[in-house]
Amino acid sequence: MVKVIMHGCNGHMGQVITQLVEKDPEIEIVAGIDLNDCRDNGYPVFTDIWTCDVEADAVIDFCTAKATDTLLEYCEKRQIPVVLCTTGLTDEQIKKVEETSKHVAVLKSANMSLGINLLMKLVKEAAQTLAAAGFDMEIVEKHHRLKVDAPSGTALALADSLNEGLDNAYHYTFDRSQRREQRDDKEIGISAVRGGTIVGEHDVIFAGDDEVITFQHTAYSKTLFAKGAIQAAKFLKGKGPGWYQMSDVIG
Repeated sequence: MVKVIMHGCNGHMGQVITQLVEKDPEIEIVAGIDLNDCRDNGYPVFTDIWTCDVEADAVIDFCTAKATDTLLEYCEKRQIPVVLCTTGLTDEQIKKVEETSKHVAVLKSANMSLGINLLMKLVKEAAQTLAAAGFDMEIVEKHHRLKVDAPSGTALALADSLNEGLDNAYHYTFDRSQRREQRDDKEIGISAVRGGTIVGEHDVIFAGDDEVITFQHTAYSKTLFAKGAIQAAKFLKGKGPGWYQMSDVIG
């Protein structure tokens, strides 16, 4: 049995994970952390993370970026591996994640779904062939109107996959509204759409002369992200320090 602390337990994703774990005999949520202690989750909820002294094998985090620093300090001090699912972290926070991973297991992936992680592999391979043939690369991501960070962490991870396949020779362009010039040959464009209740959609577009190739991933429910986080927590049990990815979980 894997024992988990749910960080952000009363948020939407925290509740989705709580419901899924109730039906999974291999994992149990033994405590939750949330500023809003308004639900009967069937496990104790702490409004201050430092007062949580419950023993656990891992923490699953679906909270806000502003809570990440304290969470990392808590996990390092208590030596509890953490599945870090919060997006929109600053460069400074990413450095803190890297430093923390030297002392305790951290699994941080821009997207927890199997499909997206396979897509990253596919577009990296495609870029090596198509960019050399003169194809331009663009990423368009779409999310619900309540998402506060843009572009999405997944869009950036997809761009990084493209760039890794090309020796990191490309740069990213997020806004062309103030430019009056053609795109250059080493540019990856990233555009964000926010509206309605779109769960998540990512298009990786390779545009060449007289033909366009598009890789698309569409999420119809956030449940797929929750399932990935649960699998990641099971994977982290007993793991030593290191920065792990979903690619490590799926093999």
